[in-house]
Amino acid sequence: MAGLARGSARALLAALLASTLLALLVSPARGRGGRDHGDWDEASLLPPLPPREDAARVARFVTHVSDWGALATISTLEAVRGRPFADVLSLSDGPPGAGSGVPYFYLSPLQLSVSNLQENPYATLTMTLAQTNFCKKHGFDPQSPLCAHIILSGTVTKVNETEMDIAKHSLFIRHPEMKTWPSSHNWFFAKLNITNIWVLDYFGGPKIVTPEEYYNVTVQ
Repeated sequence: MAGLARGSARALLAALLASTLLALLVSPARGRGGRDHGDWDEASLLPPLPPREDAARVARFVTHVSDWGALATISTLEAVRGRPFADVLSLSDGPPGAGSGVPYFYLSPLQLSVSNLQENPYATLTMTLAQTNFCKKHGFDPQSPLCAHIILSGTVTKVNETEMDIAKHSLFIRHPEMKTWPSSHNWFFAKLNITNIWVLDYFGGPKIVTPEEYYNVTVQ
């Protein structure tokens, strides 16, 4: 009888552990940086996508809800010198709901992309709503233009003293873990000076937006 009781207890414990593990596997991951690193499409967090015919507003929207993007530079590594070189970087254009449209970065000279930028500051940044749950919810593949993404081209430069506090606040409020990164890496704040913008949010090819149109958008 005692053996039967112990067996029943073990079976019950195994069932409880299995249900707990399943819950952990299917629940969304929560990061320490950003706004849960992409969980922006919860009803209380992600605003609705702007009308697709308003390309400038769509571009500002994607920039603002993005916690990271892929930055392409020209490589200085001997093995691939002169070739495109892309890396994922955390970014922010401002506190949630108060984006400026300027992509800010927190960079270190130890990063390969920074070595590239020191020789050639030209870069292209792409950001996509695939990093939120928007595209999965609507069944859009990340490569589909319906899963809106934007491409920004320009130069990456260090921010000046007058812009330092803005960049720091913009990044640290969305990526608080950055505050703990080792100072020995000589981190600095930088931004993308945008010269060209392409928006892919529907079929028929990219829409071209000028920097003036982009920055004239009133974010709500």
